[in-house]
Order: sequence, then structure tokens, then C-alpha cells
Amino acid sequence: MHITRYTDYSFRVLIYLATQGDRLATIQEIADSYEISKNHLMKVVHQLNKKGYIETVRGKKGGMRLHLAPEDINVGVLVRETEQDFSIVECFSAKNSCKITPVCGLKSMFGEALKAFLEVLDKYTLADVINDQHRPQLLRLLQIA
Repeated sequence: MHITRYTDYSFRVLIYLATQGDRLATIQEIADSYEISKNHLMKVVHQLNKKGYIETVRGKKGGMRLHLAPEDINVGVLVRETEQDFSIVECFSAKNSCKITPVCGLKSMFGEALKAFLEVLDKYTLADVINDQHRPQLLRLLQIA
């Protein structure tokens, strides 16, 4: 299973905002903290807002913050909402042209593995990601005062 950059950046935005509490943060400061493109983050932020994970405030002193508490943001749910393709092998896709699909045991094995992967992620929330043990190091690495 490969997580796309889009999902990765979605988590990065949410992690950053979770460290900020109620303070508004900008796309630019998040991009600067992670040393990634602001342009890449704009689409991610738009979708996170649309899905209700964050709220945005327009204007000169605007920005964004979490709309949900970190303990209410489930990792597995976010992965399902941000990943568009769970076809880890060709036979999972609508464009399957593999001749041995009807008799191949790999499809069920990979299907079981994908289900287990998502079930593990379902056990965790954003609060687990930014737990108190890692919070000081996280703030330091992101250069957040």
C-alpha cells in the first residue's frame, strides 16, 4: 500500500494545526515549516475545509484551524477520504486485464491485507499522532514557538 502525497500533506496540515490550538495558521507558514510548496497545500487545505476537518477565516488576519478535536479525527477515515485508489494490485481495478484473476489467490490475500491495514489505522486518531510524549519534539522540528 502506498499513501499518496495528497494524503501525506493532509496529515501534515492537520498535525500542524493540532499543535496550534485555537490560533489561526496560514498555508504559507505550514509550507515553510515543512519546506514544501504552498501550491501543493492549497488544494489539500481546500478539501480539508470542505470535508469539515478544518475551518478557514478569510481576511488580513485570517487563516485556518482545526474544526474538530484531534481525538475526533480518525486516521483510517482520513486515509479512506483522501486516497482515491486502493487497487494495490491490478485485479482490484476496473481496468483489470490479468488473465489469471479467476484462479489467482493473490487477490484475496491482498484484499485481506488491505482490510487489516485500514483496520489498524482505524484504531488511531490525530491525538495519538501528536501525543504528549512527542509534542515537544514536534514543535521543535516544525520550528513552532
